[in-house]
Amino acid sequence: MPSYSVENVSNNSKRANRIYKDLDLDFGRNTVTNDVNKLTDVEAVKRSVRNLIQTNHFDRPFHPEIGGNVRALLFEPISPLTALNLQRKIEEVLNNFEPRVKLTQIIATPDIDRNRYQLQIKFYVIGISTPITVETFLERLR
Repeated sequence: MPSYSVENVSNNSKRANRIYKDLDLDFGRNTVTNDVNKLTDVEAVKRSVRNLIQTNHFDRPFHPEIGGNVRALLFEPISPLTALNLQRKIEEVLNNFEPRVKLTQIIATPDIDRNRYQLQIKFYVIGISTPITVETFLERLR
């Protein structure tokens, strides 16, 4: 019996309204078509969530409003209050700029020894009933 994992969830239903597609930003090459690989459904939305969190205002040409300015909070002292502000900024940017996501929970855990925050973002992709979790960390760069 094959194992089930969230990474393999796709939207293959005949009743599905749309399939989400995006470019693979690792720019891997498709061996058959020699074109850039594409990400579909859950993987495309996960990549979009990560990109939005790491985007500051004025990072994208012609769209200075896109971004959450989350990096500015990384230079504040690590505390539970800063972690709460970080959660609010991430929730705001995802609610404003990612319509494919329905957020359920954002957890920002401060890692004082490594001077970073461990992020866990739980959400549902519209049209897919399986809960998705994206785990990443945010740390400031010099």
